[in-house]
Amino acid sequence: MAEVISKHERNLGALIHASTFSKYIFPFGNFIVPLLLWSANKRDYAFVDHNGREALNFQLSMLLYSIIAGMIGIPFIIGSLPNLFHDGFLDLGSLNELNSLNVHFHGDGGWRLSRAFLPAGITGLVHLTLIVLNIVYSILATVRTADGQLFNYPLSIKFIK
Repeated sequence: MAEVISKHERNLGALIHASTFSKYIFPFGNFIVPLLLWSANKRDYAFVDHNGREALNFQLSMLLYSIIAGMIGIPFIIGSLPNLFHDGFLDLGSLNELNSLNVHFHGDGGWRLSRAFLPAGITGLVHLTLIVLNIVYSILATVRTADGQLFNYPLSIKFIK
C-alpha cells in the first residue's frame, strides 16, 4: 500500500525547493535556507528528507558546474588580454587619436574582437543555461512536491546520500 504523505510534509518539501530562490535575496541562500529546513525536519519525515537531499544536491551540482565552466573559460580570456592592449581595441599608444572620431575595425591579422569575446560568450551561454535549468527545475520540483510526488533532479550529483 502506498504511503500517505500529509499536507504538512508536502508543504515542507515544496518550501525546501522554493527556498533555493533565496539566493536572489542574500548570498548562499540557496544552500543555507534549504539546509536549515531540511536539517530541522529530516528525522521526522522521510518525504522531507528526500526532498532536502535532492534540493541541496542539485544546488551543489549547479555550483560545481558553474565553477568548472568559469575555470575552463578563464585561460582563454587571460590569453587574449595581451593583444587587447597592444595594437588592438584598447591600444594605449593611440590615445592621441581619440578626438579624430575615426573608429573602424579591420581584419589585417591584428587583434580581433572575437578572440576575446568568443570564450567569454561561450562561458556566458553555459552560465545562462545553468541559471535557466536551475530556475526551471526548482519550480518544477516545488510544484511536483506540493502535489506529493517524489522529484529527482536531472544532472544532479549525489553529494549527500
